[in-house]
This record gives sequence, structure tokens and C-alpha cells, in this order.
Amino acid sequence: MSDFPADTFADVLAGNASYVESFSASDLGGRALQGLAIVTCMDSRIEPLALVGMKKGDAKILRNAGARVTDDVLRTLVLAAYLLGVERVLVMPHTDCKMASATEEQIHDRIRADYGVETSSVEFRTVEDQTAALAYDVRRIRAYPLLPRDLVVAGAVYDVRSGALVPQDV
Repeated sequence: MSDFPADTFADVLAGNASYVESFSASDLGGRALQGLAIVTCMDSRIEPLALVGMKKGDAKILRNAGARVTDDVLRTLVLAAYLLGVERVLVMPHTDCKMASATEEQIHDRIRADYGVETSSVEFRTVEDQTAALAYDVRRIRAYPLLPRDLVVAGAVYDVRSGALVPQDV
């Protein structure tokens, strides 16, 4: 007896069946072929590889709400830098981000009011000033003592309305 909720995920499984029919990436290894890691948001409007002109296997993609450099992102970058060929990192938040549209307190209040769930033990890492947050996150990677000193780190904001990647001096 299976506990997998197949009815709820029928569209996902059907989509995967179609994907398998034309799957052609079985020869790819785990290394980032272009030496790039992109830290970006989980927003489904973002297609990280496509927007930088790359393809499957070229880069490592790290996603979370708000494209924030968390402890887990740093842990993953250590692995990527030493074991997976990453030599450069692009931190890439985006315009029209939900994490930049409310304060930490407002997000907690909304979830509490709408769903009755107390989330105060979670830090959502909302962003009051996206440019300042991006600069902080880039500096955090650059200063992280476990990463290679020659790792190149940059920041850019992805514009979800135009598709443009806007480099930031951080």
C-alpha cells in the first residue's frame, strides 16, 4: 500500500512522463560546467538558467524566499565551490518580490490572522531595502571564511517585467 498521494500529484506525474520521453541529459555530471552558482528567489517567474543564457548542467541554482544568503546557502556554496566546480556566485533577487512587500511582523500577523498559525519562531528574512539586503548578502559570501578567497561574487536584480538583469555595485 502506497502513501504517495498520486491523485493530488497526477499532473506532476503526467508531466514527468512527458519529460522522460524526450530526456537527454543523462550524460551530465554534477559539476557546474560554467563554474557558476546563482542564489535566487523561489518565485516561479524566474528561470535562472534561461535568463543568463545557460542550459542544464551549466550552473548550480540555490533558491529560497527572497534570494537571501542563509546559513544553508553558505553550506551549499562551500560544497559547490570545493566539490562541484563553482568559481563564481551571482546573488540575484528580483523586482516585485513578496519578501520585499511587507515587514517581518506583517507577514507573521497575516499568517496568524488568516490561518491561525503562530510563526514567531521563524525568521522569514523580509527585505525592507532590497539594495541594502543584496549588498549585505554579497558581503556575507565574500567574508565567509570557509569559501575560497578567489571565489568571485556579484549581485544583480532580475526585473520580472522586462526580463533584464540589472548588475549592482555592491
